[in-house]
Amino acid sequence: MLTRRFLVSFLTGGLFLPQTLWARVRKARRIKHRKVVKSHHVAHPVKAKKILHAPAVHRNAPPPKPVIMLDPGHGGKDPGAIGVSGAYEKHIAQAAAHSLHNLLQGSGRYNVVMTRSEDKFIPLQGRVELAHKHRAKLFISMHADALLNRNVRGASVYTLSSGASDRQTAFLAQRENSADRFASASFHGLSPEVQQILASLVHEETRRGSAHMAASVVKSFRNRINLLTHPARHAGFMVLKSADIPSVLVEMGFMSNRLDEAALKQAKHRQQVALAMKHAVDAYFASQKHPLG
Repeated sequence: MLTRRFLVSFLTGGLFLPQTLWARVRKARRIKHRKVVKSHHVAHPVKAKKILHAPAVHRNAPPPKPVIMLDPGHGGKDPGAIGVSGAYEKHIAQAAAHSLHNLLQGSGRYNVVMTRSEDKFIPLQGRVELAHKHRAKLFISMHADALLNRNVRGASVYTLSSGASDRQTAFLAQRENSADRFASASFHGLSPEVQQILASLVHEETRRGSAHMAASVVKSFRNRINLLTHPARHAGFMVLKSADIPSVLVEMGFMSNRLDEAALKQAKHRQQVALAMKHAVDAYFASQKHPLG
């Protein structure tokens, strides 16, 4: 017999069950529903964070070796001074710089770079840029110029200044700065006014370093290499205009003097110059705050 209760249960989609059994069905449905919901919220595995370790610190590691930029003057289409016998300054400068390079690099205390290791032309500005590119701690330009007075002989060293220490040095600076006449128009020599401005931009610390290196060269040359009277001089040499790299220009002698030229043509004499220069470099860095490697 169809009862009212059975019909209501049937029409609502259910079945008539005893009250206790019906309670069990409802409980089973709730458990199933929770499982379904849980399956849609599965937690993704957490990726392990990458641990960054600080670089190892070697407490006893030596400091980096200072970089020295050697600059053989002139080169390529610019012969520099021409000696009384026809020798070219560019060849003398390159040979002497090569000897000094070998001595300094061979000591194991420095990293030595040359603006040129072959006979090629490099504008003055390009030489300064190379020193900055290699982060040089010292710039040494090596020359053997010529003077109108052929009786003048002896080595000398020069630092940058807005004014020349004497007429002879002013003449040398003018000659050296005119090397860029072999360059393109964009590298032509600057006016005296601009040179003075550039000199004023050089840091005081750099000036002191340059003066210190010049004094070291003079001291090392004494009793080894014949020196010019008052060998430490200054003028507006463009190749020395780096604002933060101590820089010196070394005149090893004068190609216009027969004795100087004859000496500079000899490998033995150039080696003596290179040895004296190495002593000067060693003394310069030994006096710096940071020890060498």
